[in-house]
Amino acid sequence: MSTIFTQIINRDIPADIVFEDEHVLAFNDISPQAPYHMLIIPKRPIATLNDLTEDDAELVGRLHVTAARLAREKGFADEGYRVVMNCNEYGGQTVYHIHLHLMGGRHFTWPAG
Repeated sequence: MSTIFTQIINRDIPADIVFEDEHVLAFNDISPQAPYHMLIIPKRPIATLNDLTEDDAELVGRLHVTAARLAREKGFADEGYRVVMNCNEYGGQTVYHIHLHLMGGRHFTWPAG
């Protein structure tokens, strides 16, 4: 099943891309919840966290390494930031292609709500 993220990967629809390599694509969220809000996605579609296998460990690690890299490059790593991945409807997932939210540039509290 094709998602909006597949369409972004294929360049069928535009996105403000901030990072890309062979395995990962990152772009600014169109509805940001913080001054910096990027989505980091694998280029290979995986619907939910529940669909991950042991073979996906390196790929998921790449998503997190990319988040840390972007936080440093954008200048908010030292202040702190939030990284979130939602899973399924009750977890808040709306696009069924795993994605990491990287948010920074403001003070976050917990619980998120």
